[in-house]
Amino acid sequence: MKLPTTYLPQNIRSAVRFMVVGFTGSFVQTWFFMAAMLTLGEPEKGVTLFYLAFGIGFVCEMIPNYFFSNWYTFGTRPNWKNAGGFLFARAINLVIQFALLPFMVAHFSNWRDDIISLVVIFLAGCINYLICLLFFKKPKDENIQG
Repeated sequence: MKLPTTYLPQNIRSAVRFMVVGFTGSFVQTWFFMAAMLTLGEPEKGVTLFYLAFGIGFVCEMIPNYFFSNWYTFGTRPNWKNAGGFLFARAINLVIQFALLPFMVAHFSNWRDDIISLVVIFLAGCINYLICLLFFKKPKDENIQG
């Protein structure tokens, strides 16, 4: 049985699959973030705890996200080149989230916080996808997915 995204053109297929992997990763990251917050304490006790919990969730999400990005999104095999590119893209994503979120909250105070968060996550995800496209190129003789 073929997946529904199999019938899409390649460039659209990888973008849709990237979003599916990203949404799944967001749930994994949120779960680990919440578990870390329950374990470490509430953010009111210290901003450091918030960033530590966020970092734990971010790292725990990256591991399955890397493998799903390879196999499902881009149809490639894990290797050092795309691992380095993935880590680079995720670092840029993290910087965008940490830098852009406070900026947006400060300058778009009339927007709801959840809308601001969604805009930041969407922008970071688009940039992350474009960077990953550079590193997750499938060799001509490699074909994992149909």
